[in-house]
Amino acid sequence: MANDKKQIHNAATGEVIVVELTDEEQAIRDAEVAANLVLKKAEATELKAKAKAKEAAQAKLAALGFTVEDLQALGL
Repeated sequence: MANDKKQIHNAATGEVIVVELTDEEQAIRDAEVAANLVLKKAEATELKAKAKAKEAAQAKLAALGFTVEDLQALGL
């Protein structure tokens, strides 16, 4: 499979050249993309866990008879 391409812009002349990434540049780019995907998945998992914990806490407080208004009055 062919490597991705990059643009090189010469600001002095205004010339734009499109060249293929070297194998080393492509490997670095692929590693960065993979790391980004792992990071995004971890962030999504963390957000889901926080939402689940909040939901569980609200259910426990509701079971104790607290309303949303009660919690807001307490600053929670």
